[in-house]
Amino acid sequence: MECGSKKVKKNGIRRGVQRYKCSSCGTQFQSTRHPTRSAQTLFKQYVWGRQTIEQLAEQTKKSHVWVKKQLDNALGLERHLTPQPTVVAVDMTFWGRAYGVIVFRSPTLKENICWAESQFETPWVYKKGLEHLLKKGWSITGAVIDGKRGIAQVFERAGIPVQYCQFHQIKTVTKYLTRKPKTDAGRELRSLTLSLSYTTEKLFRAELTAWYERHESFLQERSPAPHTKRGWDYTHKRVRSAHRSLMTNMCRLFTYQKYPELNLPNTTNCLDGMFSQLKNRLAVHRGLERERRYKVICEILKGKRK
Repeated sequence: MECGSKKVKKNGIRRGVQRYKCSSCGTQFQSTRHPTRSAQTLFKQYVWGRQTIEQLAEQTKKSHVWVKKQLDNALGLERHLTPQPTVVAVDMTFWGRAYGVIVFRSPTLKENICWAESQFETPWVYKKGLEHLLKKGWSITGAVIDGKRGIAQVFERAGIPVQYCQFHQIKTVTKYLTRKPKTDAGRELRSLTLSLSYTTEKLFRAELTAWYERHESFLQERSPAPHTKRGWDYTHKRVRSAHRSLMTNMCRLFTYQKYPELNLPNTTNCLDGMFSQLKNRLAVHRGLERERRYKVICEILKGKRK
């Protein structure tokens, strides 16, 4: 698990810099050849300047092997974040099916404070990240998640309020109903779901209950299904699934209104935008080995510094 921390050099001495003094005038100077600084510069151009290895080799008039060695030897960005009370937005992004990165981001600090590689998105991965932050001294006052099953309990067992991302809830309902539902019940339910961001829990519950009462007979319609044990199935399963999703997540859709003092966001948009930037920058360097790819990911997640 990675976390933003600064490496302190022993006794404050910077190693590897050769200094000289003129015996005549006493002027002091140091060697302009600094391999570590050169590697840092190349790595910065590689990550933030979107320069490929071929471009860096041509620019430095060195071989591809030399450039790769410099990139591997670069130490990366050093930074220090002071542990403090904060809300976190937590989500995971994937490259393919078997490689992903989980990120804990502070919306108030606008910094990624913790991240790690993982093959699967499971509650265990979120639990390990939370434990790592608590061990480092961070105080998590609230969490915004995308609603994957079992993740909310990880934070709630630690006494942390959980907000389910309203944008992901809208996406889930749209997945079941499509953007243009064909039934009246579907159209009304999607319209109601789109009001999530500017309504209250009390009003939303009342309108959802009224919707169900109007369309209860419609939702109970059944069709023959010989391939099932009971011989029948619900005719409008997708509308029922959309409704069930709203009912299941209702208790966490308006947490940000219950705890206004926490300044909880109602979406994980701060992470979604950052993931887009991350993938766009990595797309320039296709075919990276896992270690070098993760090194670039870490550098981007730490954020650009002047």
